[in-house]
Amino acid sequence: MQQSLNPWITRPATADGAEPATPDAHVPPAAVISAPLRGMVEPDAADRLARRTFSGSAALWVTGTHGGSGENRIADLIDGARPADHCWPVLQDGSKPRVLLVCRADMRGLTAAQSALTQWASGAAPAVDLLGLAVLADAPGKIPKPLRDFAAIVGGGAPRLWTLPWVEAWRHGDATREPAREYQRFITDLTTLATTTTKPGTTN
Repeated sequence: MQQSLNPWITRPATADGAEPATPDAHVPPAAVISAPLRGMVEPDAADRLARRTFSGSAALWVTGTHGGSGENRIADLIDGARPADHCWPVLQDGSKPRVLLVCRADMRGLTAAQSALTQWASGAAPAVDLLGLAVLADAPGKIPKPLRDFAAIVGGGAPRLWTLPWVEAWRHGDATREPAREYQRFITDLTTLATTTTKPGTTN
């Protein structure tokens, strides 16, 4: 997947002023934006995701940025993942959770995802290891170009972006069918990222 600079700002800089490090060769590459940024203004309170304290642990926390985002569906696909009830997870043991944001590819969903990413980039979200954003198709067929373009802009503010197609079988309650190629790659990426031990000085 091609990565690009965050289009919301002109000169990205990490919170500590350091250049983003090169990720492990076995981990899907992150974009330049991989940590909160200086100078990013947090969204209005009404547009921020809430935070929620969870007990227990998970290899990955899946946070839907709005109702109907596919949060539970995506969590079911990935071993060791848990849905975070549309909230930033805060863990009782004080550890830093790995988080995937998900949204639908309609204007409401993409706008909600943009607000969540702005909240994270401004430092207004709790400390999390944000792996990226997954944008799920909201209807059968090709996503209209204006929405594809907006998804690319929104996704530029995340460490990684996955754009996933509509799955008709899920509409009929069939969760057993082999997922499309895009989902297979997505599951492999997230499984790798969620099980890779963070090394000092890296962004993953």
